[in-house]
Amino acid sequence: MLRSKAFVKRTRKGNVVKVVKEHYLRDDIACSSAACTVCEQQSPPVLSSIPRKTDAIDRPHYLIPDTNVFINQLDIMEHPSIKDVIVLQTVREELRHLSLPVYNRVNAILADKNRRFYLFANEHHRDCYIEKLKDETPNDRNDRAIRVATQWYTNHLSGTGIIAVMLSDDRANREKASSINLKVSSVRQYVEGRKDVPELLDMLAAPKSVADDADKIVYDEHLSQVHITNGIKKGTLIQGSLNVSTHNVLEATIVGNVEGEPKTIFILGRKNMNRCIQGDIVAVELLPKEQWKKSTSLAVEDEEDEERLFGEEPADITMAETNGADNNQVGEPTGKVVGVIRKRWRPYCGFIVKKSVHSKAGTNVAENVIFRALDRRIPPIKIRTAQAQSLLGARIVVSIDAWPVNSVHPLGHFVKTLGSSGDKETETEVLLLEHDVPYQEFSKNVLDDLPIEGDEWVVQEKHLNMENRRDLRHLNVCSIDPPGCTDIDDALHVRPLENGNYEIGVHIADVTYFVKPGQAMDAEAASRGTTVYLVDKRIDMLPALLGTNLCSLRSNVERLAFSCVWEITKDADIVNVDFFKSVILSKHSFTYEEAQNRIDDENMQDDVTKGIRVLNQLAKKLRQRRIDKGALTLSSPEVRFNLENDSQDPVDVEMKELKETNALVEEFMLLANISVAEKIYSKFPMSALLRKHGAPPANNFDNLRRALSDVNIALNVESSKTLADSLDRAVIPDDPYFNKLVRILTTRCMMQAQYFCSGTESEAEFRHYGLATPIYTHFTSPIRRYSDVIVHRLLQASIDPDVTYGEELTDKRKMKELCEVLNHRHRMAQMAGRSSVELYTNMFFKNKVLVEEGRVIRVLKNGFVVLVPK
Repeated sequence: MLRSKAFVKRTRKGNVVKVVKEHYLRDDIACSSAACTVCEQQSPPVLSSIPRKTDAIDRPHYLIPDTNVFINQLDIMEHPSIKDVIVLQTVREELRHLSLPVYNRVNAILADKNRRFYLFANEHHRDCYIEKLKDETPNDRNDRAIRVATQWYTNHLSGTGIIAVMLSDDRANREKASSINLKVSSVRQYVEGRKDVPELLDMLAAPKSVADDADKIVYDEHLSQVHITNGIKKGTLIQGSLNVSTHNVLEATIVGNVEGEPKTIFILGRKNMNRCIQGDIVAVELLPKEQWKKSTSLAVEDEEDEERLFGEEPADITMAETNGADNNQVGEPTGKVVGVIRKRWRPYCGFIVKKSVHSKAGTNVAENVIFRALDRRIPPIKIRTAQAQSLLGARIVVSIDAWPVNSVHPLGHFVKTLGSSGDKETETEVLLLEHDVPYQEFSKNVLDDLPIEGDEWVVQEKHLNMENRRDLRHLNVCSIDPPGCTDIDDALHVRPLENGNYEIGVHIADVTYFVKPGQAMDAEAASRGTTVYLVDKRIDMLPALLGTNLCSLRSNVERLAFSCVWEITKDADIVNVDFFKSVILSKHSFTYEEAQNRIDDENMQDDVTKGIRVLNQLAKKLRQRRIDKGALTLSSPEVRFNLENDSQDPVDVEMKELKETNALVEEFMLLANISVAEKIYSKFPMSALLRKHGAPPANNFDNLRRALSDVNIALNVESSKTLADSLDRAVIPDDPYFNKLVRILTTRCMMQAQYFCSGTESEAEFRHYGLATPIYTHFTSPIRRYSDVIVHRLLQASIDPDVTYGEELTDKRKMKELCEVLNHRHRMAQMAGRSSVELYTNMFFKNKVLVEEGRVIRVLKNGFVVLVPK
C-alpha cells in the first residue's frame, strides 16, 4: 500500500519545485511474539511466549515505552531484568532527533538478543500508521501513534493471554490510553510491582524539582539560550569549559578573552558556579574588578569543608577575606556562571557518605542519602535509596537527573554496584568508568572484520605487484621501543648515499590495509579513539590480532608499512621527502637501553649499530635546530612499577629514566609528523586532520613567576623561544634538581594540545607552541591512535591519484566532530593512566612509612602540595 504526500518548496536559487514523498505501508510486518500463531515470522521471534507478570500486573505482558521513558529512565530500561519490550519506530526516530547518545544506547539494547527488545516498524504497518491531524502538534501525533500501536498489539494478542502495557510518565498520555481501555503504567508504578528486583526503585530518575525546599532559593536562575547567545556576541559574556581545581572543589576556572587577551578566569564558590558540573560548557559574566581574586587558594577536599564553605558565611571564599591581602594588588579575573550552554553530565563512580545514612541495618525503608564521587571535583549528589545500609563500603555508580535552584545539591539516582571499596579489580573498573574509557570486549561484528587467515596471514607477492608498494626488505630496518612493547608502530632505517648525504626512512605500520571505512572495526576504533595504558593492563583500540601481531613491526617478520623517506645532509638539512606504501623486514627490535648500549659500545661495528649512531648524531642536530626556533624542553615525572608476577601487586616504584635513544626516536617521529602534516594540508586544505598547541595565557605563569622571583630568577613568557631561554637560565648551582622542578611546574602551566580540522581555523592558529612548528599532525602511531588512521588515509589520497575516498576525508563538519571525540578520548586516556599510577602508588605505600626528600611545589592557605623526586 502506497501513500504519497506532495508539497512545494523554494530552492536556494529561488525556484519553486514540487516535492512528492512516498510512504509505503505493509501488512506483512510481524509482531515477533513467540506466542503468536497469526503472523508469518520472517525471522525467529524476539519476544518470549511466556513473558513475566508482576505484583501490579497479574497477566503476562510486553512493555511498550514512550519516548520520555527512554530519555528519563534509560538506566532502568538497560537493567537486565527488563525484558520483552517493544520499541516502536516512532519512539526510536524521536530519540534519534532528541539525543544521539540515548539513541545509540537503545540500539545497543536492541542488538542484545538476550534482552528481547523488538523494534516494531509501526510507521510502515498498514494498521498502525496514522496521519497528523489538523492543528495537532508533532509530539501529540507521536503520542497518538504509540497508543494506536499499543491498541493493535492488545487486539492482535488477545487470543494468547498476553497483554501489551504502555509505559509512560506523561499523565495526559496515560489518561487518553486508559479512556480507550488500554493497560497503562507509569515507570514508578511498574518498578514498585517488581518486588523481585528492589534496586529498580533506587534507579528511578529523581524529580526535576524539590518540593521540600520550594520556598528556599539557593541559586540564581540560568539565562535563556537567546540571552546567552546575544551576550557572547556582544562580548558581555564569556564562553568556556568549566575546570574545577583538584585542590579546591570550590574554585573553578575557564579560559576566555579579558580586555582583548586570553586569560584564566576564576569562579569562586558554589553560588558563583551556579549548579555547573566539571566539564560543562558555560557562559560567565565578569565580576567588578574590586571583587577579583587576590589571595592564595584554599585546599578544600572533603564534604565537611565543603558544607562549611557553602553559604554566604565569611569562610565561603568571600571577597572581603580574599581582598584583605593587598588592596592595591591587581586581582585575577573573576566571574560567575550565568548559564549553561552544554551539560557534560555522565554517570559517576563513588560511595555513600556513612553519616548521611540514618536507617538501621536490615531495614529497607527508602531514604535520602549523600553520594560522593571519587572525582573530588563533582559536588555531593543527593539520591533516594532503600538499600543504603548494604551500599555502605561499596563502589557504586550514580547519575545526576537535575539540579533545581532550590536544592543545595544535585539530585540523582542509583545505577549499579561495582564491588567492594579497596578491591584492585573494582578500583580499576572505577577509574575506567570515571574516565569514560570503553573497555568492553570487542564484539563479534568487529572481530568478523579481521583477516580470515588469522595469525596465519602473511605478506604475499600480490601486496607488491597489485598495490604499488616498494620492496624495502633488503634495508637494515630496526625498531627502538620501551621494554615489553608488543604493539610496535614504527621502525627506522638509514643508509649513506653516493653524494655524501643520507637516506633516512621512518616506516609506520600500515593499519589502513586492514581497517577500512565502513567496517564495524573502523567504527569501534573511532569510538575508542586511542589505546589506554594502565599500570597492569592495556585497553586496546584495535583487536590484539592486529595491534600486537599483523600490524606490529616485529623483527624478522615481513610487514606492510607506510614509509616516509628523506634525503638528509650531514648537517641535518632536508633535501627532499617521499611517501609511499612498502613491505619491510625489520632486522632487530631494540629496547631503548639495548640501542643505547650499542651506541656506547665501540666494539660494535656492524651495519645496524653504525646506522643507529648516524641516526643519533642527526637527531641531536635536528633537536638543536628545533630548540633554536623556540621548542620547549619540558619535564613530567613518570613512574614505573615493578609488579609481582602472580598477584600483580606493586613491589617497587621508581621514576622512569630517559636515554638518548628516547630522544633519537622522538626526533624522527616529530619530523615525520611535520612532513606528513605539510603534505596532507596541501592536498586537503579544508579537511586535513592536524594537531595544534595554543600559547598559554600569560597569567597561567603568575604564581610560578612570583615564586621564582624569590630566588632572583625571571621567567619571560612572551614567546616559546623566550620561555625556553628562561628555562635554560633557571639554575641554582648547588641544587641540580631545581631546573627539572621548574620545567615540571612549567608543564603544568601549558594548554592542552588538540586535534582540529584545518578548514575550521586560520593558518595562524595551526601553530604548535611546544614544538615551535607552524604545522603538525599525528602519523606515527596508527595501532594506538585513531587520529593517525585518518591521517594515513589522507596521506594515501594525497599521493595516489587512483585511490577512491568518500566524504569521511572531505566533509569539514564530520572531521570537526571526529576531532572533538578524539580530543575527549585522548584526554581521558591520559587521566586514566595517571589515576592508575595513583591507585598503585596508594597500594604500594599502604601500611608503609618511608622517609624521602620532598619539594613543596604549591602553598595553599591551609595546606601544601609536595613532589617527591624519587
